[in-house]
Amino acid sequence: MSAPIFGMQFSRPADEPVPVLGADFSKMLLVESSTGASDAEFPIGTPVRFSSSDKDAVAGLGTGNLADAVRGINAQLTGENRGADVTVVRVAEGGTVAATAANIAAALGNVSSIPSAVNATPRLVWAGRTSFRPADPENAGEFLVNPVVAALDQACGNLLAISVVDVDDTATAKAIDARETMNSQRLMPVGVAGRVYEGETVVTRPMGPRILGLFARVDNENEGKPFDPIANRAIYGLAGLSRKIGFSLLDGSTDGQMLLDGEVSIVVPGEVNVDGAVADGGFVFIGTDDTDTGELWKQIHQVRGADYITVKLMQITRQFLGRKVSPDLVEAYINSILFMLRDHAADDDILGYNKDVFIPDQNSPEQIRLGRIKLDLGIEPAPVFKRADTDIRRYRPAVEGLVAEIVARLNTTA
Repeated sequence: MSAPIFGMQFSRPADEPVPVLGADFSKMLLVESSTGASDAEFPIGTPVRFSSSDKDAVAGLGTGNLADAVRGINAQLTGENRGADVTVVRVAEGGTVAATAANIAAALGNVSSIPSAVNATPRLVWAGRTSFRPADPENAGEFLVNPVVAALDQACGNLLAISVVDVDDTATAKAIDARETMNSQRLMPVGVAGRVYEGETVVTRPMGPRILGLFARVDNENEGKPFDPIANRAIYGLAGLSRKIGFSLLDGSTDGQMLLDGEVSIVVPGEVNVDGAVADGGFVFIGTDDTDTGELWKQIHQVRGADYITVKLMQITRQFLGRKVSPDLVEAYINSILFMLRDHAADDDILGYNKDVFIPDQNSPEQIRLGRIKLDLGIEPAPVFKRADTDIRRYRPAVEGLVAEIVARLNTTA
């Protein structure tokens, strides 16, 4: 547009901090086969996005594993939150569990194309057949890493997602042995399956989708933000568990405590009038940890929270890329980030953050000439309350107070 000779012009300078909305971290991806699914509605290998409250879409999944996964998710959604944003990739059922697991692993290798295909990025992933352990053909009695588990870490990393992984649900030792095949901030093993009703029949189904539903429920309780842990919450829709895991809040030698020590999450029943029971009734999920080596990013809600902030940083940065570097631009860019972190700290999403993010020694004139700006961000996610240690001792001042009160009453009487 040419400037007028006689008239006026208007412009909108872009040198102010910019707000961002974040992202929905409760969107889900399910990868499995499903008996009786509609080939027209859910073609093999094609990602399909729908609301889990859409009865017609759910009916199109048939009666198999994907259908159960959606039912398990829906059972956890309470209040006004009656549906989840779900993308499914249906794979072909192989002639063996190993063949089906290979199909699922192959589908996970293509997850980077899913966001563009469905216009959504899933952040909660469940893939089937993860409790299967192939035998090592060269070492009798030994087992290999599950192919789906081997593919999950990279798949989740591509999406900035986490996955609940069903491991062996028959024995504590086998569950921990399966967990030992994992080393990832993005994988959360669970060592028990659910017994659920399908009509009049009770069948055993994976717990993983039900934990995904729990993540969505807790996110919804916190304005859709993924900063809160999900431990010590009820799991709904269960008729029972694949096995009863002994658990006590007071005894570290129980099966449940051993599984938690091995970073395998559990679901346990409540018990009335039992000291150390996690609840009076129902079924309760207990789990906080991923399978990362080291403690800095061990709690999985902290990983999800950091991912959420990372997505916000992407949204902020892309609004500044392509402009010329100037003091106004850099100041607006940095303030956009700091204001965002300030809001999260005010909401108790994080404990705190550093404010001196532009370090001169990390931003040399040579780097600035290349158009590169380096920021040094520090955030501290809130930890989960895992154990209460209390010393109970005698309190002598109370006796001294008793003596003083007796004396005072006697003097009043006299």
